[in-house]
Amino acid sequence: MGTIGVLLVVQGLTYLEQELDKRYKLFRVWDYPQKAKLLNDHATTIRAVVGSSNAGADAELIDALPKLEIVSSFSVGVDKIDLVKCKEKGIRVTNTPDVLTDDVADLTIGLILALLRRICECDRYVRSGKWKQGDYKLTTKFSGKTVGIIGLGRIGTAVAKRAEGFNCSICYYSRTEKRDSKYKYYPSVVELASNCDILVVACPLTEETHHIVNREVMNALGPKGVLINIGRGKHVDERELVSALLEGRLGGAGIDVFENEPHVPEELFGLENVVLLPHVGSGTVETRTAMADLVIGNLEAHFLGKPLLTPLV
Repeated sequence: MGTIGVLLVVQGLTYLEQELDKRYKLFRVWDYPQKAKLLNDHATTIRAVVGSSNAGADAELIDALPKLEIVSSFSVGVDKIDLVKCKEKGIRVTNTPDVLTDDVADLTIGLILALLRRICECDRYVRSGKWKQGDYKLTTKFSGKTVGIIGLGRIGTAVAKRAEGFNCSICYYSRTEKRDSKYKYYPSVVELASNCDILVVACPLTEETHHIVNREVMNALGPKGVLINIGRGKHVDERELVSALLEGRLGGAGIDVFENEPHVPEELFGLENVVLLPHVGSGTVETRTAMADLVIGNLEAHFLGKPLLTPLV
């Protein structure tokens, strides 16, 4: 397979890059400051594109690669891939579901605990020597709270199961009610937010879910409610989030994803009722290795004429 051209459009995935380089003729998009030169020189060689949640294959790139056969995403989300264009051209698309579910769900619970129990603030309190001046203030209990989940898919369900371990009540919103679910369903996000203490965003990013958490939802969640976003940055209207937090209309937020990563609204930096993470939901050695292996497995299956492991298109 060493003659098959593969275009890698995302940096920082060392293991994946090494494994691709062993198997294919690898083109790294960052090696070509002039993207036009890359496409002019190698368009007819490239048969696969490998991306992630940060970069994928838009219509322009797909049209510029006449031999493209497959786009493999190192993520569950595929909002950076033009799926309609891929379907039109018969281009296969794969992602990496399941292997990252546990890590993202674990981190969700970690965010909730860090936010309610002020773990990050407590750590800074000790390091700064303030403990010598007196005890830290009381925080908020997690056990027994009502957790509302937007999107009861793999990750949403895994979060629910973990929250049940804390004796939490679970409710959810999704496009349609899941008849086999034991959790309470609300037909709108506003109703869900009005009836929970903690609102977790765990749905795919689509045109319909863009800014699904808006001013109305934040107001419904209220000054004692907290928002946890481990989905995609564009699920939440960040301007409204900043306003809601600064004005006290929202109790707190634990955020792993942002609208314009790696840029984060600086107004959030000084708030103690916010926990900010650099999009590390799946960021463990074990899971990132499994994700890379799944990308490799899908490419190998495709080029050997075997069934794809995790096909989307």
